[in-house]
Amino acid sequence: MAQNLALARAQAPGTRSWAVIKADAYGHSIQAAFQGFSDADGLALIEIENAVRLREMGWTKPILLLEGCYDALDWRVAAEHRLSCVVHCEEQLAILEVTALPRKVDVYLKFNSGMNRLGFRLERLRDWAARALGNASIGEVVLMTHFARADEPNGYVEQLRRFNEAADGVPLARSVVNSAACFDFEKSNGTMGSAGHWIRPGIMLYGATPFTHAGKGAASLKLNAAMTLSTEIIGVQSLAAGDAVGYGATYIASKAEQIAIIACGYADGYPRHAPTGTPILVGGVRAPLVGRVSMDKITVDITQVPMARVGTRVELWGQQLAVDEVANHVGTIGYELLTAVAPRVPRRIV
Repeated sequence: MAQNLALARAQAPGTRSWAVIKADAYGHSIQAAFQGFSDADGLALIEIENAVRLREMGWTKPILLLEGCYDALDWRVAAEHRLSCVVHCEEQLAILEVTALPRKVDVYLKFNSGMNRLGFRLERLRDWAARALGNASIGEVVLMTHFARADEPNGYVEQLRRFNEAADGVPLARSVVNSAACFDFEKSNGTMGSAGHWIRPGIMLYGATPFTHAGKGAASLKLNAAMTLSTEIIGVQSLAAGDAVGYGATYIASKAEQIAIIACGYADGYPRHAPTGTPILVGGVRAPLVGRVSMDKITVDITQVPMARVGTRVELWGQQLAVDEVANHVGTIGYELLTAVAPRVPRRIV
């Protein structure tokens, strides 16, 4: 995690970095984030309870609530614990304006440059900035937006143009760069950020690619997988041609096959809809998943892995098998797999 953060910072020299750790650090745990991202200038997340927990753990640098606060109580908690907050609508700003706080809070004004989820309209950027700057409860004000298509070639260009045009001449720091945009930072000639501006890398910090198109996998970007999801074989079955495997008999052996039963299933966060053929590493050798994923078990064809037996280690994704490759087979993205690992799965932080 620390290596991936260093790579993100190297992509955007002269900026400050928010390490995005929402969803329990993309499934890696707040504790791991606290350790692995110690060199970040700040940590950014959604959950106010985890922000408070970080303070209790001893994190003294900035913390950003990426969706901000929605009631007076949360605003007071944010001020008490020195949390920076995103403000993306007038309702949030109005509550802040009438809430007495023990200290000022720094605010990130979020503008809608084309994603059309959260954010103020760009045409009133100067008005909202002036209103925030005139609020006695607000300290620093930063302008931000979020890219919808930064994972596509030049996908950020139009949104960035709109944002820069609206913010032209406004003397406030900005935060626009996500993981995908980090890898295009130099090409942008600094228009996405400069000294005093904040980048917001997320998925790349965990060693997964932010891109969906071919040729930009994690390895090619020099990212290191932070999570390895591993288990072991707990049983082996010998099938004859015509024998079926698992619920619904969705897989039928065409010849004599050896099938390993491994200890993991959808109750652990492995996707139930993973199709036959999804790659799994058995003793370091690639083997295909066969049949349906069940609650606690997955079945794998180990006919071509003759040394495999009960107790052989299995990697579902990680250092040797990229989570993005598994996600591609399943029809999803690495983000979902990483964040879906269930609480019952034992964690070991190295």
